[in-house]
Amino acid sequence: MSKDVKPKQRLGQVGSRKKRAIIWTVLLIAGAGGGYAAYNKYQQNTTKVEVPVQRVRTGEFVIAVKTRGEIKSVRSEILAAPQVPDVRIVKLVESGRPVKRGEVVVEFDAASQEQQLLERQTSLRTVDSEEVQTKASHRMVDEADAMNKMTAEYNLERSKLEASKAEVVSEIEGAKNRIEVGISEGELGQVVTTLKAHDVAQNADLERINQRKDKAVRDMERTRGYLSKMILKAPNDGIVNVMPNFRSQGSFGSSPPPFKEGDRAWTGAAIAEIPDLSEMRIELKLDEVDRGRLQIGQKLRINVDAIPDKEFEATLDWISPIASVIYRGMGMSEKSFPARATLVKLDPRLRPGMSASAEVVIESQVNSMLIPIRASFMHNGKPAVYVQKGQTFEIRPIVVGKRNDVDMVVVSGLKDGEVVALESPAEAAKRAKKL
Repeated sequence: MSKDVKPKQRLGQVGSRKKRAIIWTVLLIAGAGGGYAAYNKYQQNTTKVEVPVQRVRTGEFVIAVKTRGEIKSVRSEILAAPQVPDVRIVKLVESGRPVKRGEVVVEFDAASQEQQLLERQTSLRTVDSEEVQTKASHRMVDEADAMNKMTAEYNLERSKLEASKAEVVSEIEGAKNRIEVGISEGELGQVVTTLKAHDVAQNADLERINQRKDKAVRDMERTRGYLSKMILKAPNDGIVNVMPNFRSQGSFGSSPPPFKEGDRAWTGAAIAEIPDLSEMRIELKLDEVDRGRLQIGQKLRINVDAIPDKEFEATLDWISPIASVIYRGMGMSEKSFPARATLVKLDPRLRPGMSASAEVVIESQVNSMLIPIRASFMHNGKPAVYVQKGQTFEIRPIVVGKRNDVDMVVVSGLKDGEVVALESPAEAAKRAKKL
C-alpha cells in the first residue's frame, strides 16, 4: 500500500462511539428510574381529602317527641297457679299458640290431691262410724237411766204408801216407813242427777264428733276444690303468652326463662296470659321534659320493630301524674312518666310484647328548606355553610329558623339541591394528614 493513501478511519474511533451510546443509555435509564421514584414519593405525600356532604332538600319540618314502648293488650286474662301447696306443671301450651275458649292451657299434677281426697273421705267415714256407735251407746245408757228412774219413782211411791199406814201400825213401823220414804226420795234425786250428767256427757261426745266431722268435711271439700283447680282453661279466644318463672335459676344477668312443663309453681304465680287481640295499646315512658309538651288526645305515629313495612296510628289517652323511679344499682336511678296510647287500626301480625318506637308531632311546617344540623357552622359570629363548588368549598352565610334533633330550617342563603359539607373542609384536611 502506498504511503500517500490515508486510512478512512482512525484507530480507536469505533470503540469510542459504542462507549458513548452505552453511557447515554445508562443515563436515560437512571433518569427514568429517578423520575418514577420521585413520582411515587409525590403520590405518597399527596393525601386525598374526603369531606362528607349532603344535598339541601325541601320537605316537611317536624318537631316531635320520640320515645320507645311496648305493645300490650287492653284486656288480658292471667291464668294463675291455684292456692294449692307445691303444685307441678304437667301440661302447658307453648307460647304463641292460638287457643279457643274452654281449651285446656295449663294442667297441674293432681296425684297428691287425689290421694289426699281418698284420705279425707276415709276420715269422714271413720267419723260417721264413730258417731253411729256413740249414739247407739247413748241410747243404751238412756234406756238404763230411764229404767233406774222408773225404779226409783216406784220405790218412792211404795215408801209413801207404806208411810201412810202409820195410823194403823205401831209407831216404830211408822217411823221406819217415813225413813224409807226419805231414802227413796234421795235415790230418785241421785238417779235424776245421773241422768243430767249423762245428758251433758253425751252432748259433749256428740259435739266433739260433730267438730271432727265438720273438719273432715271441710278438708274433703277443700281437697275437691284443689282438684277442680288443677286444670286452667282459656276464658276467651286468644294467643297464649307464657309468663316468666321468676324463681327459676337462670344465668346471671339474663332475664328469667318462661315456665315449662315440670316446673313447680307457687300460690298465685302467673303462669300464662291470654290477651284480647281486638284492642291493643302501646305503653310508653316519657322524659320529664317531654311530659309537659304532650296532651291527652294527641296523635302518635307508631313503628313496630317486627313490622317495618307499616306505620300505625295511636291516640294518647293517659299520662301518669306521678313519676316512676327505676333503680339501676350502684346509686343510679332513672325517672320517667308512664303513658298509654291506644292503637287506632290493628294488624293481624301484632302481638303483645313487641317493641315499638312512638313519635308525637308537636309542630309541622311543610315545604321547608332543610339541612342537617351538622352542616351549620359559625363564621364571624353568624350561621354559615360550606357549599361545594366543583372540587372545592366556599363558605356562605345563611339565615336559619327552627330546628329539631336532626334538621334545621334555612330561611335564606341556599337553594334546593345545592351540596353542603357536613364537616369543615379544613378540619377534614387536618384529620387526613394525621392518618
